Amino acid sequence: MFFVLSKILDFVAHPFYWIVILFLIAWFTKRERLRKWTFWSGISCSIFFTNTVLFCEFARIWEPDGKKIEELGNYDVAVVLGGMAEYDNTLERLSIRRGGDRIWQAINLYHLGKVDKILISGANGDLVDKGLDEGRQFRKILIENGIPADDILVDSLSQNTHENAVESKKIIDLHPEIKTVLLVTSAIHMPRAEACFKHAGFEKLNTFTTDHFTGSERNYQFDQWIIPNESTLSDWNRLLHEIIGYVVYAMMGYL
Repeated sequence: MFFVLSKILDFVAHPFYWIVILFLIAWFTKRERLRKWTFWSGISCSIFFTNTVLFCEFARIWEPDGKKIEELGNYDVAVVLGGMAEYDNTLERLSIRRGGDRIWQAINLYHLGKVDKILISGANGDLVDKGLDEGRQFRKILIENGIPADDILVDSLSQNTHENAVESKKIIDLHPEIKTVLLVTSAIHMPRAEACFKHAGFEKLNTFTTDHFTGSERNYQFDQWIIPNESTLSDWNRLLHEIIGYVVYAMMGYL
């Protein structure tokens, strides 16, 4: 039930639907005052939620600072959270999303000797089964690309961040040789993920953030200030999803 509710919240947290609803009300209402209010609110939301600079400034508040690889120590395992890909049933292969930077960085950390093992946590986060089983499917790819099977652990049960933490803890508890853990996930996802993992009992936990929307310097281009970007609507959806998710998880006792 919670899984279904999370998908409903995902819909509610998308500014695109807010804008559509405002314009629909403005179009169909017979109340002149309401028509004006919803129309101009729709215009204002359209401008606000498609402005790249405004989004990045809000994301800057939420995202933790990143770490350079040379700043890291050595860890027994990197726990890489799912939500990185979708499955192409026609071609029968994974198709990387923006979050795929998580697995890319983990592979790099492994080959640089920063982590000894990789634990991929996540199966299928879709409401309807589309053939995705990230943990097992990424394991196969890592083996095909030269990482020994013994150095790859898989959680193929979890469907959300809370379950990522719980199932990963169960797996790591079966490996007493694992003492130090590096949590790898997107910067925008890290606040909720880190809180979940600490609540699940990960005491010696360090973090490594990936695919940042922002950085330490503000190097905005001219077009980012004035030209609306429709993809920023989806970026806002991700940010609002994380903020709402954090609040809901706190209410559910997952943090």
